Amino acid sequence: MGTTTVEKNTKRIAEIKKIAKEENVRFLRLMFTDVMGTIKNVEVPISQLDKVLDNKMMFDGSSIEGFVRIEESDMYLFPDLNTWLIFPWENGDGKVARLICDIYMPEGTPFLGDPRGNLKRVIKEMGKLGFKSFNLGPEPEFFLFKLDENGKPTTELNDSGGYFDFSPQDLGEDCRRDIVLELENLGFEVEASHHECGPGQHEIDFKYADVLEACDNIQTFKLVVKTIARRHGLHATFMPKPLHGIAGSGMHCNMSLFTEEGNAFFDENGERQLSQTAYHFLGGLLEHARAYTAVCNPTVNSYKRLVPGFEAPVYVAWSGRNRSPLVRVPESRGLSTRLELRSVDPSANPYLAMAVLLEAGLDGIRNKIVPPAEVNRNIYVMNEEEREAAQITDLPSTLHNAIKALRKDEVIKEALGEHIYANFVEAKRLEWSAFRQQVSEWEREQYLELY
Repeated sequence: MGTTTVEKNTKRIAEIKKIAKEENVRFLRLMFTDVMGTIKNVEVPISQLDKVLDNKMMFDGSSIEGFVRIEESDMYLFPDLNTWLIFPWENGDGKVARLICDIYMPEGTPFLGDPRGNLKRVIKEMGKLGFKSFNLGPEPEFFLFKLDENGKPTTELNDSGGYFDFSPQDLGEDCRRDIVLELENLGFEVEASHHECGPGQHEIDFKYADVLEACDNIQTFKLVVKTIARRHGLHATFMPKPLHGIAGSGMHCNMSLFTEEGNAFFDENGERQLSQTAYHFLGGLLEHARAYTAVCNPTVNSYKRLVPGFEAPVYVAWSGRNRSPLVRVPESRGLSTRLELRSVDPSANPYLAMAVLLEAGLDGIRNKIVPPAEVNRNIYVMNEEEREAAQITDLPSTLHNAIKALRKDEVIKEALGEHIYANFVEAKRLEWSAFRQQVSEWEREQYLELY
């Protein structure tokens, strides 16, 4: 007989306690993510380790945006024992370790407003359709800016490099190399690291993983990048479009479904060696694209990136080689068969983004949604009539339009769950309202004298 979950947990708890003692861990960071995608943590001394591992650690949920009201504030942090990790850079009075936690209610039920717990719920739905895992290989991009004398971020770039450039143009190379080394110390398998199109822009790709682990990795990655950048006197930002006139930062998502037999997207005898499952998943991604854009591109600034001319997708279409559509099917087959969604940006909450993308794909599989024909032309040079004939629609052009599309899509709303959907939409409505009331420098330059 195999070992039970309880036995595995007991063994893992003993391992964690042993490592904590041997490595002189003095503090624990209990990390979780709020609805907006911001990493939160409760830091406790190592003396609380038993309480933490026994799921007895409480915190005030009313202080976290999108969680609960003051009168229902007590919540529990349930650590995922697989996420135990010791940070290598905090060695002053001993080391700091972290555990990523799920949020539970006092009565012991999962909190419906916890983005990580919500993704687990969607993963369970996937299991009911006979799939074993959903793999994600993210490609997050970021900018490095100089800090001023007060340690505040500026918009002054640290280099003038371009795509795949190296020294002397790429002055961020040392910082990027240190980030890669730190990630490898933490167990990441970094597959590529290079300068991106824009000056000061970088990309680090790490090996795909099961979707929950991959989302945890994205949050850890952001923390590492920002921490190491500071050490180099730089500010790392995952803001989608920090500068006018150069490409913004994306986070392409390479996705594949697996069954016990292997990659469910691969079929040696299928058209392009893609299975019907792959085509239906693709159909779901295209069908629900306008609605999930609000979640995958969740800021006012996100839509400054989704414009023609800067490699970011603007149109709902797919292709094998062409890089202008929303979804690309990379050439690799066998275990590496995957769909690459190119619209997602790194300001997205990864747990929410993957919940809506997985649900969109599963809806395609359930309802056998057939995608339109692939587009091998450059969509940016097609006129409106040509796009219409090819069934190509536009992505939303603003956060306001994206939220309107989200409100109409029951599948994507269900993927978020009632609590997260309501809090997310309200926060984004306020964000858009605040932005709409601002008067920009561009407007003054255009209109002040003219009128």
